[in-house]
Amino acid sequence: MFPKMDSGFLKSNQSNPPRTAQRWWQGRAYLKVDLPLILVCIALLLFGLMMIYSASAEISFYFSGTRDLVSIYSIFLRQVLALVVALVAAPWVVIIDYHSWKPFVFPAAMLVILMLLAVLFVGESRFGARRGLLGGSYQPAELAKFITVVYVAFWLDKNKETLKEITLGLIPLILILGIMSAFILLQPDYSAVLTILVIGGMLFFLAGGDWKQILVLVLGVFLLGIGIILFTDTGRARVMNWMQGIADPTLAPYQVQRALEAFYKGGIFGVGLGNSVTKSTGLPTPQSDSIFAIVGEEFGLIGTTFLLGLYLVILWRGLAISQRAPDQLGSLLSAGMTSWIVMEALINMAQIVNLIPFTGNALPFVSAGGSNLVVSIFAIATILNVCIRSEDNKEPKDDLFSKMVDLRRWDRRRRVSRPRRSASVNGRG
Repeated sequence: MFPKMDSGFLKSNQSNPPRTAQRWWQGRAYLKVDLPLILVCIALLLFGLMMIYSASAEISFYFSGTRDLVSIYSIFLRQVLALVVALVAAPWVVIIDYHSWKPFVFPAAMLVILMLLAVLFVGESRFGARRGLLGGSYQPAELAKFITVVYVAFWLDKNKETLKEITLGLIPLILILGIMSAFILLQPDYSAVLTILVIGGMLFFLAGGDWKQILVLVLGVFLLGIGIILFTDTGRARVMNWMQGIADPTLAPYQVQRALEAFYKGGIFGVGLGNSVTKSTGLPTPQSDSIFAIVGEEFGLIGTTFLLGLYLVILWRGLAISQRAPDQLGSLLSAGMTSWIVMEALINMAQIVNLIPFTGNALPFVSAGGSNLVVSIFAIATILNVCIRSEDNKEPKDDLFSKMVDLRRWDRRRRVSRPRRSASVNGRG
């Protein structure tokens, strides 16, 4: 009844599917998101809103002086507003191919530098630093971290053939990082400067920079840290207080003392959500810098361990996505954003228990602060952008992740051995 179709015709059509089928499959690529990463981020966002709701009422009442609900929960409501703004914009960061960002990267970096410059002249001064615009509600230094990762990733990918030459590799990179860091240093925000330099150096290493140049960069960051300690009152005071706290916890900074008190009260299981006493008796900034102490008091060791585990899942999934990225640019973007988020979290946790000098870093997704929340969500959106890109026609990445811990044996969802399985199926056919 039907004409017989030649087997060669079938094979040719299988290897070259119709254009409509190709378009349909390309559309399906946007569904190839990393579900564990998304679920962990949702858990962090919900947990963060819950903790800000618990930790911010007392301090909101203190600053407002009124008992109406809008004033008491003003910090929580501002966080919700920032979350809504970020969730509206984030899908565009995910969908628009990161390769098409190239024409906008340099203008974005220049815009951030102008905003950092504006902070020095018209920014609001708080706690001895001038960091915010628009009444202190927006901090350009947070956006500078995101833009620095993007800019350095694009620059390294463009100049990957000349990175081993110091005049074409290390020196231009130092100029890029130095200009951004100089404006932040004048605010001053020392932790943001060190974060930018460490992430920039790590990306230079992953992109294939010469190890001698990397040692020079590490030495430069070390000398900058020493200079901050020796020649700035804030840096010197924080290091001295930290060293005193190591020797005797009763001599630690007041904020650390109260945080340790909160952890002691929390014990293993915590005192329960909303039942923290320390947040009401003088713990500085319980809704932002010290929120990890409130987690420890209300949820105990179990809660803090669970929170740490969520950030480690982000590290696992982000590096797994970097391994599967279609090109070196995608690998650098994903690795940079992942390292930045996890490093910020670990610094915040370490500072509050006096493992490192106090820096004032926010806890991503959990601490109150719209600027940090928005850029943190954008960072995850960038990682998902890399995730959904097709893995076909990958360009060589110069063995990028042989320099990092191989996480493939934990990546059960998509193993590297999948092409061998498909090959065996074709062999049987």
